[in-house]
Amino acid sequence: MRKYSGEIGLIITAIIWGSGFVASAMSLEHYTPYQILAGRFVIGAVILGILFYKKLKKLKKSTLIKGAILGFILYIAFVLQTVGLQYTTPSKNAFLTAVNVVIVPFIGFLMYKRKIDLFELIGAVTALIGVAVLSLKLSSEINSGDLLTLSCAVGFAFHIFYTAKFVKDEDPILLTIIQLTIAAIISCIVVLFRGETTFTFQSEGLLPLIYLGIFSTTIAYLLQTVAQKFITETKAAIILSTEAFWGMAFSVLILSEVMTMKMIIGAVLILIAIIISETKFGFLKRKKGTT
Repeated sequence: MRKYSGEIGLIITAIIWGSGFVASAMSLEHYTPYQILAGRFVIGAVILGILFYKKLKKLKKSTLIKGAILGFILYIAFVLQTVGLQYTTPSKNAFLTAVNVVIVPFIGFLMYKRKIDLFELIGAVTALIGVAVLSLKLSSEINSGDLLTLSCAVGFAFHIFYTAKFVKDEDPILLTIIQLTIAAIISCIVVLFRGETTFTFQSEGLLPLIYLGIFSTTIAYLLQTVAQKFITETKAAIILSTEAFWGMAFSVLILSEVMTMKMIIGAVLILIAIIISETKFGFLKRKKGTT
């Protein structure tokens, strides 16, 4: 079980993020995108700060710097995704965000001369195809929203990559607290700067926002950071790409969307991608060895 703790943690993270699509859709009827970002990051930072305040005494300068970098990258990626969604379709937004799965291995290669694992790369491409089948409605037009969303994918790819790099030498809980605090500070400044200081406290909008803050932010990012201590960044990106599938699944269950063959094929491709990256077809080699 401990051997697969990283994978299990990231699968749970992807499931939570998938459910967050529904909560985001409900929240957007009552708040602006920037208010939602501020709300979820403030909730996350406050909860983790209260739960783990004793750990803050052990805060090192290196953790502060690395956490701040992650928090900045995280906020920028979310803003690009949010603004991009205003100019493109949700299906394209979901697909282009998932492009981070193939960007991650190339960041290591280009910036740190890290060798690309062929099976992980094949898995990443397969996962991307799966997300495309799952979420993309065919359209050849490329607009500013698509380019912004593609930029957000680069941001999330850097976030996954540097989380894996930083968590090797730092306390994952402290790293999560700092990054969410930095993201919360930036998001509050942006909300004030935009003059979006009027909030509604109606339960229809507030409850989904609280869900995003507690589950999609506090629990999910803590799980992601801890889990990435035990898994490569490319594997992490592939598993996290299942967020698109879980988003569809919760939409079918909660919002009564119709399950289609396209969704099933996309889900199967994503599953195959995880199997390729995890096993590297080792089970086939074992079978050959036993014949």
